[in-house]
This record gives sequence, C-alpha cells and structure tokens, in this order.
Amino acid sequence: MAASMREVAALAGVSMGTISNVLNHPELVSEATRQRVHAAITQLGFVRNDAARQLRAGQSRMLAVVVLDARNPFFVDVASGAEEVAEANELLMVMVSTGESEERENRQLGQLMEQRVHGILLCPTGESTPMLANLDRQGTPVVLLDRGSRTPGRSSVAVDDVHGGRIAARHLMEQGHRNLVFVGGPDTIRQVRDRRDGALSAVAESASTRMRTVATRSLSIEAGAQAAREILAMAGDERPTAAFCANDLLALGVLQEFIQHGKRVPEDLAIVGYDDIDYAAGAAVPLTSVAQPRNELGRAAAELLLDQVNNPDTHRHQQLSFTPTLVVRESTAAFPVRG
Repeated sequence: MAASMREVAALAGVSMGTISNVLNHPELVSEATRQRVHAAITQLGFVRNDAARQLRAGQSRMLAVVVLDARNPFFVDVASGAEEVAEANELLMVMVSTGESEERENRQLGQLMEQRVHGILLCPTGESTPMLANLDRQGTPVVLLDRGSRTPGRSSVAVDDVHGGRIAARHLMEQGHRNLVFVGGPDTIRQVRDRRDGALSAVAESASTRMRTVATRSLSIEAGAQAAREILAMAGDERPTAAFCANDLLALGVLQEFIQHGKRVPEDLAIVGYDDIDYAAGAAVPLTSVAQPRNELGRAAAELLLDQVNNPDTHRHQQLSFTPTLVVRESTAAFPVRG
C-alpha cells in the first residue's frame, strides 16, 4: 500500500505540520529537517495525494484542451503551444478529442467540469455547446480555440478562415483553373463553412469560373480518399481540374487516391490543403496549403485563459484573429490546364 504522510512523519520524527511545510512551504523549515523528511519520503516511496489537496482547494491544477480530432497534427501543434504556457505556470495540460461528435463533446465537458479543471480551451463541434452555460455557472473559464466568439462575453483565438478560403481559390484561378471543387465537411463545423464561403467569394469574382462541393463526413485522410473516388467518377469534361480541401488530411487523402489510380498531380488535379501541417511538405507531391500559426494559436489561447483565471477583476475578454498565408508547393505548379 502507498505510504502515508503520517508514516513519513513518524519515520522522520517530526509532526504532520512539518511534513506539510516541507511539501508546500519548504522555506519555513530548517535545512537539516528538510533533509531528514526527504530521506524518509525516499525510503518509504511516499507520493503526495495531490488530488485530495486540489479537492480541498476546489480546483485542480489541470488545463484541458478539447479538440475535434487528436489524430490531426494541426491540433497536436496547437496543444503543444498551450502546453508551453501551462508548464510555465506549473499546470498539467491534457488534450481531449471529441471525434467531431457533439454528444461526445457534451459528455467530456461534463466530466471535465466534475474534475474542477483550472480552465478549458475548446474547439467546438458545432454552433451550440449546451455545456458552456453550465461551465459558466460553475465558474470554469473557457476560451474558444480555432473558433471566433460571436459575443463579446467570451475570449476566443481563431484564424480568418474566410480569407484563407479566398486566397486558396484565387491561387487556383491564377493558375488558369476554372472548374474547381471544394472538398470538406461536415457542414456543422464553422471552419469548414468559412473556408468554403471564402473560396466561393473568390470564384464569384470570375464569371467563367465555377466551384462545386464534394461533402465529407469527417476531416480525415479516409474521407479525402472517398471524395477523390467521387471526383474520379465524374465524366471527363465535368471533372474538376483543381481541388481546395478544408484541411490537409483531406488533401492528402485526395492526393494519395489520385496517385493510386495512375493520375498525376497537378496535371490531372491541382490540390490545395489547409493548415500546412508538417506532412504537407513531405507528401509524395509536396502540398500547397493555407498555413495557420498553429503553435501561436495555442499559446495565445492559454495566455488569455490564465489571465481570466488569475486576474478576474481586471481581465478583459478578447477575440483574437490571425491572418493565414498561402504556402505554394508542387501540387499546384503551373502547367497548361486541360479543357
């Protein structure tokens, strides 16, 4: 069985209060006593019950990052930025994945609320998150991540995805493409809609350009491969010459499927992704992508959250928005467009 503080105190020949001071306020204890207590801790293999201490305090030292898909390297990089801030503030960071499921999101937020987490960085699955009201009532700070807040009463950190979609479509049009396809879904995710709407606004500037949509059930490589099969099944004249994908995983799925069918990228299909994850540059055909400042997003969101926790009287909610940029690679290299 785990050793107790009482056993440590008995072996070290000190009081329980001294043990508490050594663990929490070592500056109050003499060097000789501290050494004797630490020797007893080592001999007994004592591990402090931090959960009990946090329960008494009414709040844990845990910062939660709730993302759509923990398998997506984009969210791993965002969480890494948040972890840097958490570690600097002696907090433990955990990442929770909703799998793009609203039901799962609500269940997980309820569990985090029960754990009395220090705060939550949330990338919502949809427009409405019922658990947010409960978290607010309990006093658990929440900052929206990769999603702008529609109200001034909550902080958020996001990227201008409408602009990102616009620059992606304009790039394809500048390469001579007039028959585009947007690959993305589900439509309940605002980032997907904003990226598509931005692309549509660029296409609307050209009377000779059109863009259709191939909807996906998720933002995964597998969903991208399925979308590619739908594109390949289109008649020759109807088949798009360029695809703008809602994220890089979808784009990589489209790319892989086209190559497996003996097609060439960009000759048979130019492809633009979104997020500029590390795998984009290392793909079989290096992928053009809309880059987001992933690490910076996580750091900024965590800093806003901790300011809300530590300075409730002076904290001002902010809605930060970063501007994405286009990174051009071989998947959209210029060539004579067919048709």
